[in-house]
Amino acid sequence: MPPMIDLVGNRTLRDLLEERVSRHPNKPCLVFEAQDGEVREWTYVEMLSEVDRLASGLSELGVGKGDKITVHLANSPEFLMTLYAAATLGAIVVPSNVSNRPAELRHILSYSDSIAVITEPAFLSVVDEAVQSVPEIRQRIMARTKEKRDGWLLFTDIQEAGRATVVCTATSEDVVEMLFTSGTTARPKGVLLTHANLLRSGERSSKSMYLTSDERCLTALPVFHVNAQSLTVLSALTVGGTCILLEEYRASKFWDQVRAHDATQISLVAMLARTMLAQPPRETDRDHRVRRVFYALNVTDAEREQFESRFGVELVNGYGLSEAMTIVTVAPVFGPKRWPSIGLPAYDRLVRIVDVEGNDLPPGTPGELIVHGIPGRTLMKGYYKDPEGTARAIRDNWLYTGDNAYMDDKGYFYFFDRKKDVIKRAGENISASEVEFVLVDHPQIVEAAVIGVADDIRDEAVKAFVVAEPGSGLTEEAIQQYCREHLAHFKVPTIIELREALPKTSIGKIEKKLLRQESDK
Repeated sequence: MPPMIDLVGNRTLRDLLEERVSRHPNKPCLVFEAQDGEVREWTYVEMLSEVDRLASGLSELGVGKGDKITVHLANSPEFLMTLYAAATLGAIVVPSNVSNRPAELRHILSYSDSIAVITEPAFLSVVDEAVQSVPEIRQRIMARTKEKRDGWLLFTDIQEAGRATVVCTATSEDVVEMLFTSGTTARPKGVLLTHANLLRSGERSSKSMYLTSDERCLTALPVFHVNAQSLTVLSALTVGGTCILLEEYRASKFWDQVRAHDATQISLVAMLARTMLAQPPRETDRDHRVRRVFYALNVTDAEREQFESRFGVELVNGYGLSEAMTIVTVAPVFGPKRWPSIGLPAYDRLVRIVDVEGNDLPPGTPGELIVHGIPGRTLMKGYYKDPEGTARAIRDNWLYTGDNAYMDDKGYFYFFDRKKDVIKRAGENISASEVEFVLVDHPQIVEAAVIGVADDIRDEAVKAFVVAEPGSGLTEEAIQQYCREHLAHFKVPTIIELREALPKTSIGKIEKKLLRQESDK
């Protein structure tokens, strides 16, 4: 069956990069500011040259179509070069959250069937420990350094070895990225995203925000997540603008960086907005060229008003998820925002609110938010090696998001709560089941329940209710230390409550609803 052709055609991410080179060869494609303040810049033609050399070097190492490369890198040029090189080869990039501990990274490496891993010196110990029990990893590549290490190839050496021209054989419906996302399961699932998914994401984001070719899109959000990829990297590439990537976020200097890089569009989450508001006001706070601020996750009305007044910008609220390759709804740029609405359906989206039987619900009635699309083009292609999970998530071309929302009489949507057992902390999705899985694996823990509770800065904190073996002497501090060894730092419970027993339903299931009610008091 031939691929379905739509507004991105049978084009690939490689095609898009080449098109931008043909139109704007000497225009800045990427500006990168490192943690130490060093700033580097690549034009479109320079970026293509870097990508070609990397692609041919990886090809010489045996990386080809369909092969998976796990990328365990902080925000960096090497991350984007690897994504574009993989797109050229028809290979698949598997981003890893740099906060992952060895056990988490080991799952990603093994489950994804990766044959190569790329990292940097800061994460060497974690990656070294993770790959020891994953024999399928044939190539270990060290980026962002020129120091040679036993068992590791240098990223720069691979680029320098690249000579031959690599012909892209990928099609728009080939997978180019596998994103691991936390849901209701104990282990993250691999979301399969195609070239068409990424191209549509760039089109959708740039059109929703009314971006132009003069745009300078800046982010400090991690590029191993879809927000930074869609709202910054792909948006800029789609319109032929400039992507400005910061290696790290620091509230004390972020707005100075926005000003210094002449940014016109940025993307924020609640923690960034709140920590910026916590900085002392300056006379220069409104001295910038930012025209668009995409925003996800609600702050309070007072915080929104304070932020918009202080910085002279308007927050454009929206909602999206990895399985839909980001934006599903977005507030009108030029129309009424109806805060705290998450907006109207994005320009190519069809959205409904349904009950448990899939029936449409009237305005004002909360239900599950579902979005229509085509798998492999406007929705994910599916979950890797999980046909049952894919079938549950996508039914008759409707993606069931697991999030509850409602619609008002004007057709605007409002987030209500999460149907899925997911905790949202500082822009990260945390599976409560995954944390519980780690806790109950402790030899002295009988059972555990994990919920999200309100946090003034990070939206939600992770709270764990733990029943320990009688007489074990297990302490809250010991439990946290155990979690730090097995979970990324943002997943570690900040609140632990030791109990003799947990409330149960009539069939013996832990009744989290009661635990949430107790915690809300």
